[in-house]
Amino acid sequence: MSRSRLSDSSSSSSAMTDQSPARSLLWSLSLIAMLLAACGAPGVSSPTGSASSDEITVTDLAGRKVRLKAPVLRMILGEGRQLYIIAMLDRDNPFQRIVGWRDDLIKNDLDSYNKYKAKFPQAADVPILGDPSSGELSVEKAIALKPDVLLLNLDAYQGAQDAGVIDNLSKAGIPTVIIDYREAPLENTVPSTLLLGKIMGREAVAKKFVDFYQRQVSTVESRIAAIKTPSPSVFLYRAPGFADCCSTFGKGNLGLIAERAGGDNIAAPLLPGWEGVLNPEQVIASDPDDIIVTGSNWSSSLPAGTFVPLGYSTSAASAEASLNQLMRRSNWTSLSAYQDKRVYAIWHQFYNSPYQFIVLDVFAKWFYPDKFQDIDPVQIFSRFHQEFLPIDFSGTFWIELQ
Repeated sequence: MSRSRLSDSSSSSSAMTDQSPARSLLWSLSLIAMLLAACGAPGVSSPTGSASSDEITVTDLAGRKVRLKAPVLRMILGEGRQLYIIAMLDRDNPFQRIVGWRDDLIKNDLDSYNKYKAKFPQAADVPILGDPSSGELSVEKAIALKPDVLLLNLDAYQGAQDAGVIDNLSKAGIPTVIIDYREAPLENTVPSTLLLGKIMGREAVAKKFVDFYQRQVSTVESRIAAIKTPSPSVFLYRAPGFADCCSTFGKGNLGLIAERAGGDNIAAPLLPGWEGVLNPEQVIASDPDDIIVTGSNWSSSLPAGTFVPLGYSTSAASAEASLNQLMRRSNWTSLSAYQDKRVYAIWHQFYNSPYQFIVLDVFAKWFYPDKFQDIDPVQIFSRFHQEFLPIDFSGTFWIELQ
């Protein structure tokens, strides 16, 4: 009996110290598998790169201290167009964390929705929730999706708070994080992106984008600061067809970007907020040097011909034809901007995305073409897609009326 036990013990010891090549290989493979499981295997879809999560406290764009487990693995997007930034941070699979969203991407930017759905068919399966800021969002449905966080835009924060959405989710252990790419884009794009990078475990990607973004912005702003000629007057016509005439931007959003690009936004002194409406007679009386229209593929919500289509599937010819029709319908063909061929259109969705650095390039080139001859916005935006996004650059995002 003792001999047998000694023999078993010796065999076991021998197996660990004097293994055959086959057993040595199996041992090595097992060890590698355990290490990969602990560290996150390359090629395996994982939104975090790590199985661990920690409680962290962050300050969001509403100035709130929010405690949550990071990296977050399940997210509800309070606005579907937040996909623009999520796609950049989760480039391999932008939908791996999205468990619910609003339908505004489908209604307001059908080109982008179709582009992403073609590459990531799971986009069609994301549950659609109501608007948190209007109280349409069902808290019970949101809780059932087991999210780690609700992501809200700053302009939706007060409405969601008043509707009880934020407090009720908090009681269920679901925090809300506020970001902003809309109200003060040039100020809040960087902190919003870094905040998302932190809670998603994508800090390196966020920092890479911030570096790219700041280089683009500083290039334009340094040149504008050296220009001493009078600023051209600008009217920003916000979403004609989708919004009433003459919806526009005040001292925020694209209005702020126009001013930083060296333009004189005619609505800035007339509107108290970042957006509002001017009387058509006010636009005619101002006779702006430049008219810039925002447009998108709103065919999910509007009949064709009532808006200027822009986006991934739009041709320059169709966008220009729609813009010309709009100027004629508005009876603005006698204005200086139309006569001088200084009427333009730009993708509306830039107004709420981290990509609005390109608007600064485009506006500056339109306002001061001789000062920005070497700037090629198409090349810059195409390179941005190559470096940061999972989809390729295509279509038309801005045009000049010829």
